[in-house]
Amino acid sequence: MTDQKSRATPKLTVRPNRRAALILGGLLIAGMLVAQSVKVVPAGYVGVAFSALSGVKGQPLQEGVHFLVPFVDHVTLYDAKLQEVTLAHNIQDGDEGAIRARSKEGLEITADVTVQFRVDRARAAQLHKELGRDYVRTVIRPQVRSKVRDAIGQFSAADIISTQRQQVEASITNALRQVFQQNNLTLDSVLLRELRIPDSVAKAIEQKQTAEQQVAVERNKLQQANIAAQRAVVEAEGAAKASVAKARGEAEALSLRGRALRENPQLIQLTVAEKLSPGIQTVMLPSDGNFLLDVGNLTGRSATTRP
Repeated sequence: MTDQKSRATPKLTVRPNRRAALILGGLLIAGMLVAQSVKVVPAGYVGVAFSALSGVKGQPLQEGVHFLVPFVDHVTLYDAKLQEVTLAHNIQDGDEGAIRARSKEGLEITADVTVQFRVDRARAAQLHKELGRDYVRTVIRPQVRSKVRDAIGQFSAADIISTQRQQVEASITNALRQVFQQNNLTLDSVLLRELRIPDSVAKAIEQKQTAEQQVAVERNKLQQANIAAQRAVVEAEGAAKASVAKARGEAEALSLRGRALRENPQLIQLTVAEKLSPGIQTVMLPSDGNFLLDVGNLTGRSATTRP
């Protein structure tokens, strides 16, 4: 009896331990299943799901909670915020140094460039399939170097460092925008931080620009002198025309006055009478003989004629 009791007691103590172990194991498995089936995409990121059965899924995972097939689906996160790559002379990490290019006339120009871009959220799955997470090294840096060199080669050094800087930026931007779009990226902006040329070339260009400015000033003075001379000619021609017009008018007036006197001889007598003193009412004028002229009758005033 005692042996039987001693044998039965261990059985009662083993069953609860086994049951607790089973429960704990079940909880662990459930936790692993939940951990594998739930994926949270943080803010500013986009996820690409890869299925071990079907490959990369075409629909990207946007921000929030997503449920996956445990141990089958895996998610790769891509930073969808604004990113930038800088190629400058003060950065010597790998191939991130400044870009060396040649201008239209073959002069060496060093450019510091910053490119700002984003991952295209809607095409993140295609980016994952074609480029992967190392797209900055494989696409962005080499393409930026190539397009900057091509754009600088279209302009002369004097234009690049003076008047055509914005055109150079526009040319680089247009070329890179097409490349980025083909690689499922979105170009935000291209910034030419600094353009450097040899000091001797810069000095020669500065002297040339100074000489051109002086020539422009002299040309402006000459144009102003020509304008002043043309104005004087115009004014002289106007004065001459005015004098001619005035003389012509006076001649026509004299002609009309002479015609009127010839047709009306009495107008001569009236004119003479008007020039005389207003107190004289009668005057004798020789016109085909002696006669008395009544000024009052000629002028319309009443007067008394005395012999």
